[in-house]
Amino acid sequence: MTTSDTTQSVATDTPTAVYLDYQATTPVDPRVVDAMLPWFSEHFGNAHSTQHAFGAQAAEAVEAARAKVAALLGADPREIIFTSGATESNNLAIKGAARFARRHGRDGHAGDHIVVLETEHKCVLESAFSLAEEGIRTTVLNVGADGLVDLGALAEAIEEGTVLVSIMAVNNEIGVIQPMAEIGRLCRSRGVLFHTDAAQAAGKIPLDVDDMSIDLLSVSGHKMYAPKGVGVLYVRRRPRARLLAEISGGGQERGVRSGTLAVPLIVAVGVACEIADQEMNSEALRLVEFRQSLLAQLQAAVPDLVVNGGMEHRIAGNLNIAFPGIDVMALMLSLGDVAVSTGSACTSESVEPSYVLQALGLPRSISAGSIRIGFGRFTTQSEIDYAARRIGEEVAAQRGGHEAAAQ
Repeated sequence: MTTSDTTQSVATDTPTAVYLDYQATTPVDPRVVDAMLPWFSEHFGNAHSTQHAFGAQAAEAVEAARAKVAALLGADPREIIFTSGATESNNLAIKGAARFARRHGRDGHAGDHIVVLETEHKCVLESAFSLAEEGIRTTVLNVGADGLVDLGALAEAIEEGTVLVSIMAVNNEIGVIQPMAEIGRLCRSRGVLFHTDAAQAAGKIPLDVDDMSIDLLSVSGHKMYAPKGVGVLYVRRRPRARLLAEISGGGQERGVRSGTLAVPLIVAVGVACEIADQEMNSEALRLVEFRQSLLAQLQAAVPDLVVNGGMEHRIAGNLNIAFPGIDVMALMLSLGDVAVSTGSACTSESVEPSYVLQALGLPRSISAGSIRIGFGRFTTQSEIDYAARRIGEEVAAQRGGHEAAAQ
């Protein structure tokens, strides 16, 4: 059964619960499950034990998956390294590149400087900041009100000792798409490595590591309908991006990432990339319609809602909105049958402002009171309609309660 067949078969059903948090994680596609299951018990060989048929079969499956991932990214299969997820990939790219340059220099100069955006994922920011004890400096660039990088400011931030620029392809909270090709050309012209956290981009927008001059790129399996626990790091061969390994061991994955490969998970991420490559364009068109439908219904119910981040350069499956005067934590708790999220750090009593939304210059009432809505492959129109009604009802109920209390 195809994705469209699945969608049509359930489109008229009344939902009992709606999942709209696809930026947090995705369900594993049934086609991915079918492909990976035999590799747990029927074909269980160690991919590094190629001296016998069991291991050789596993190794062949790993290389087939590597080719599928490479095809999605426009890469050479030899440039694909399997990891446990995007957090590991980001750590390896940033720390590995910085430590190699610190030890061996870059183009005859000591490399001791990294450039990142203030809206990067925490694992990118913390990876960069953790290198301060080793004498590696980090410049954190501001973004505009639309969430996009200022290319002029980026050019000014690159200096003689700059090793790496790390800029997220698609932001995990507001879904904005950075100008990847322009960033890549700038970095290449200055002899600086360009790394991108593509966890929210891979399989959702076209990525081509050559056209975009990307040297290092991180992918997360569970953001693209594969299981949790598997990821990818693309490492350019020519011109070569050099890394110091973070994990000591048997030298697997070309010495960049040691450890026995998780064959079932690797098979899964390979199939997930293959499906995404085939269905990306049609899925994006469908998700844009869902986003437009939900936004129109919510604006009709709550005319003063605020959309966070630019809408022009944004992935189809993301909407980040605020309802002025609403306690967003209470709203999310009341939406027990509609799964949405906030990018802020939640506690049982309060919601801290989102540092991403604060970076856009939004007031605390917005940055601490926004919800992120994520659409995906298995979202249906009936779920959109249900979610719009439920969110509108709960916002109205909360505002009505406030008015009654004021009287």
